[in-house]
Amino acid sequence: MSKRLLLIGGNFSPEPTGIGKYNGEMIKWLAAQGYDCTVITSYPYYPEWKVQPPYDRNKNWYKKEVIENNGQGGKITVYRCPQYVPAKPSGKTRIMLDFSFAVSAFFKILQLLPRKKYDVVITVVPPFHLGLLAVLYKKFKGAKFFYHIQDMQIEAARDLKMISSPKLIKALFGLERYIFKNADMVSSISDGMMRKIQEKAGKDIFFFPNWVDVTLFHPIEDRAKLKTEYGFDSNDKIVLYSGAIGEKQGLEAILNTAETLKSDKQLKFLICGSGPYKEKLKGEAEARGLDNVIFFPLQPFEKFNQFLNMADVHLVIQKGNASDLVMPSKLTTILAVGGLALITANSGTSLYELVDKHNMGILVKAEDQQALTDGIIRAMEDNASEIARNGRVYAESHLSVGKIMSRFEEAVVS
Repeated sequence: MSKRLLLIGGNFSPEPTGIGKYNGEMIKWLAAQGYDCTVITSYPYYPEWKVQPPYDRNKNWYKKEVIENNGQGGKITVYRCPQYVPAKPSGKTRIMLDFSFAVSAFFKILQLLPRKKYDVVITVVPPFHLGLLAVLYKKFKGAKFFYHIQDMQIEAARDLKMISSPKLIKALFGLERYIFKNADMVSSISDGMMRKIQEKAGKDIFFFPNWVDVTLFHPIEDRAKLKTEYGFDSNDKIVLYSGAIGEKQGLEAILNTAETLKSDKQLKFLICGSGPYKEKLKGEAEARGLDNVIFFPLQPFEKFNQFLNMADVHLVIQKGNASDLVMPSKLTTILAVGGLALITANSGTSLYELVDKHNMGILVKAEDQQALTDGIIRAMEDNASEIARNGRVYAESHLSVGKIMSRFEEAVVS
């Protein structure tokens, strides 16, 4: 009889990016291996910060759905729970979002307790306090508890001034220690994060990095032709940012660089994605007369490989204090397509060390406008094909979904 797995996570498929993407791919892979998988999650809202059709008709209610795994074997049972989704996310409204989901998921856990036992319960951070629901289930049913950390949420909230109360931060760390104590296994996605978590948890941390499907995402030779399919000239040089567009990501830096380099008529800055800050950013670009900045909507999944292949440079922009707290998920896909990544990361952080060690990206100082501009000039002038090839080789060797999930299966659920 196949083992039964329960995932408790605030984000899940069909969200196309971020944690929802990885949660969905993880469960689909496990279901394809024959595991009986159940998910407690919310309605898809990210990165738009709005519940997406057709789910918006049911967003205030619980809903059960059974997903056929695209002919790969195994069905996935999904329980959608209502939650508050802010139209304009801030520190306070994000806390309300996480808390509202935890409450609605708690009632679903209570409903599942009398039913047949799950062998393994998995929670994914953020939000970190979902681990309390897994502890509850473990204490009542004796399941194995796996706690995976994608983002060190408490540190990020503290460092980004989303929570300023020292007493509240201390209390949150206390809850986290309780979760660590009760978790059978704790994992994270980068060396730097693992070191920090190990100091707090006092136990070994399992390396469970983000992955990419290297067969689905791969290099395409004729990139010049792809540019014309998206309305650009074949000789245009495309600098692409693709991902969530939020106020705290510092994307104004792209506009500043575009303004500095606007004399180069073939240099185009393409911002693709969705998010609550997109319209404001778009309005600012128009007000400044930046006709070299183009905005695209989030691209269809089936065409995303060719879209990424079109770009000459891929921007991975983050705050200076985030390089050891977050391993940007977009970087895995950029590496898989053999893209040239320009990454804002400071020396001494795990992200900087990883990229530098394998020479698979151009590194510039975070939150440094001149460094970003100089990095883009360098990327356009240098022959960076070797760096791009190194990224593809690293993706094939270290980021393949099959290799990573096989290690996970052996360590956690076998």
